[in-house]
Amino acid sequence: MNGCNIKIITDSASDIVNNEREDLVVLPIAVTFDSEQFQDGVTLTHRMFYEKLIESDELPVTSQVPPFMFEETYEKVREEGCRAIVITLSSKLSGTCQSAHIAAENYGGMVRVVDSENASIGQHALVEYALRLKDAGLSFEEIVEKLEQDKSRIRLVALLDTLEYLKKGGRISRAAAMAGNLLSIKPVIAIQGGEVAILGKARGSRQGNNLLAQQIQQTGGIDFEKPYFLGYTGLSDALLKKYIADHEAYWKSSVDALEISSVGGTIGTHVGPGAIGVAFFSAGD
Repeated sequence: MNGCNIKIITDSASDIVNNEREDLVVLPIAVTFDSEQFQDGVTLTHRMFYEKLIESDELPVTSQVPPFMFEETYEKVREEGCRAIVITLSSKLSGTCQSAHIAAENYGGMVRVVDSENASIGQHALVEYALRLKDAGLSFEEIVEKLEQDKSRIRLVALLDTLEYLKKGGRISRAAAMAGNLLSIKPVIAIQGGEVAILGKARGSRQGNNLLAQQIQQTGGIDFEKPYFLGYTGLSDALLKKYIADHEAYWKSSVDALEISSVGGTIGTHVGPGAIGVAFFSAGD
């Protein structure tokens, strides 16, 4: 089956906005503030999400894409005479991957589900890689094989501006959050094995930016031949621009332009505004 008969399906945790490709479908995750439910990226823009998050005392609740939504999409793909490759948010962070598998049970080899083992711009990088492979003329089976083979090379490293949202989500204690905020502690986190891990802590934004840069280099650096993205949470990209300026020599020597995107509610709920991140395929082994 040739490349034009392949559809790529993902969920909105990938933070893909303004999708203009007919062969890419982005299914929305539900985000609920109090009793009001929104469709991420459909009825809730990233800006709207952070405006609500900042005003809210309680964290919103995110819900997985349900099996019936995947099934409806698979049915449309089948009616179009296509096959589908589904790239989901990490199965360790959401039940969306399981929903995709449940819905695929009645579609045989027409649908293949790939657990990205990542999130946000890291998941986006794998989706973009799939689209590039398709555009290069690889077959359905070849694309799936390459995705499974190469997804472990994707790194997502991020610097948080506040510990407040980790505290609200119960991931750290109130005392730890208070001490960290008093000392201006900026944790550097990563997605490792499909889960969130803390790599280190720095005092202040400049040390944090340096630690973020160190973590990128420790992975072997960025493979600029493959997709990479820089992302930010909140209403402003000022902190991301500062990071880029602090390490201008590295970026300018490697690329002419940078892919920058905002990070939506699925990850933004847990890290809060002011976080910056880099997602890339490692140039190391």
